[in-house]
Amino acid sequence: MQIFKFHRDYLSQISKQQLNLVYNQDAYLPFLNHTYSAPNFNKQLTDKSSSFRQETRNILVEALLGQYEKVAENELTMLNIDLLLDENTFTITTGHQLSVFTGPLYFVLKILHAIKQCEELKKIHPKNKFVPVYWMATEDHDFEEIQSLNLFTKKITWEASQKGPVGRFNLDGFTDFKNEIKQMFSNHPNGEIHQLIDAYQGDNLTEATRNLVHLLFKKYGLIIIDGDDAKLKKIFSPTVKKELTEQFSFHLVTKTNKELINVGYKIQVNPREINLFYIKDGLRERIILENGKYSVSGIAKFTKEEILIELEKFPERFSPNVILRPLYQEMILPNLCYIGGGGEVSYWLQLKAVFDAVDCVFPQVGVRNSVIWIELAIAKKKEKIALLLEDIFKTKDQLKKEYVQNNSDEALHFKNVDGIIEELKLEITDLIAGVDSSMVGYSSAENVKLQKQIEGIKSKLIKISKSKHESAMKTIDQIIDKLFPNGGLQERTTNFFSFCPDGNYADKLDALYDCISPEEKDLLILEES
Repeated sequence: MQIFKFHRDYLSQISKQQLNLVYNQDAYLPFLNHTYSAPNFNKQLTDKSSSFRQETRNILVEALLGQYEKVAENELTMLNIDLLLDENTFTITTGHQLSVFTGPLYFVLKILHAIKQCEELKKIHPKNKFVPVYWMATEDHDFEEIQSLNLFTKKITWEASQKGPVGRFNLDGFTDFKNEIKQMFSNHPNGEIHQLIDAYQGDNLTEATRNLVHLLFKKYGLIIIDGDDAKLKKIFSPTVKKELTEQFSFHLVTKTNKELINVGYKIQVNPREINLFYIKDGLRERIILENGKYSVSGIAKFTKEEILIELEKFPERFSPNVILRPLYQEMILPNLCYIGGGGEVSYWLQLKAVFDAVDCVFPQVGVRNSVIWIELAIAKKKEKIALLLEDIFKTKDQLKKEYVQNNSDEALHFKNVDGIIEELKLEITDLIAGVDSSMVGYSSAENVKLQKQIEGIKSKLIKISKSKHESAMKTIDQIIDKLFPNGGLQERTTNFFSFCPDGNYADKLDALYDCISPEEKDLLILEES
């Protein structure tokens, strides 16, 4: 595996704001605690260690032990859970929806980045312990976003009509979905992936996802946490009460959003008056304050006294939305840093005032490594048509035009023609100006017409020549479609196991882990050889 690096501005899909979040977080310092960098972990350690209570550690460990009761072969993870009782142990966290069978590649990249960050911190701070955490978004209710994956060239979907928090979904129809995945690897019955697919089970999607992700990353001691837990929600309930009675996050985020807009920042999320959902099995509905009552569609209307009693009795029924979920996470974890994609990290910058309002330390936020994976077959195609690595960032049309011009007869090389045309345009301009200086506009218009005619001739000749290079044109399509599916980033579409056609993933995962570097800001291109 060869590794190449390119500045992320080679990617047209990346905004200037996201580039700043990778290369220049100092530009947003008023909205951060500390920028994401190795030296700043010293400050973050000090801040978090002075504020995180032992009582919270005890409850966290108790909850995690309960969540891991059914998980097999979990020795390394259990050691890491035990370490959380120690005041010198801290977490590096990433989070994601319960995308079926890990969904797009960046699901795996996020987790590997968090794991690698822990390994790096252990070297720098030997007196402390660092454990990686994957936060499962079990309370999310947008099932359409997670129900499909793109494996090789096929889209595989789990069909289900359930509603509410996806983590609580039962696994009706899940066997058919898994069998479709198995079928994709039927020519490799001894592949490691079959054991992984078999482990992808449980009483609900939360358990199935935990079992799958645990087996995939178990040698790293990854801790997988489910926030949909009554013990953990109890820790968060004072903040939920503050939100219900004061709507504090709405006012603070609205104010921050205005400040961000003033510095040219694009807002990712907008707050609601109450940034909480009410959840039960099959239901996750917004809590809306109207006419002095707390309304939950399809359930009931609560008075202030009634909803606070409900919170006291059933804290697990109150679910934070995108505004409050990061705060919930940081209140229950001894966390130093959150690793996410550019869009995620963007909305974290809207939230610091919310953290400050409840005296919770705002973490470092780091944009995960970004990767383009060039498989061996694609590498060979690239070599066959002499495509340079930097060429992959060009459009198909641009690549095809350049290929045709570089691989056609001299007659199709337009450099001499372009020179002659420029001389002709100048001569026409001078001739017309010599007759009547007021006709400068006319000469310009005629030159534009001439240039359009020449460009039309060029396009016609290139089109004819392209047909003579049909095989190369198809190869260009195949390369770009593989690396930028539908014009987007490969890591946001292609499933990790697409790079494991023989069903053996361990070596590929190790190779990916070796490539990940928390301090690397540039785009990583991994080319198989």
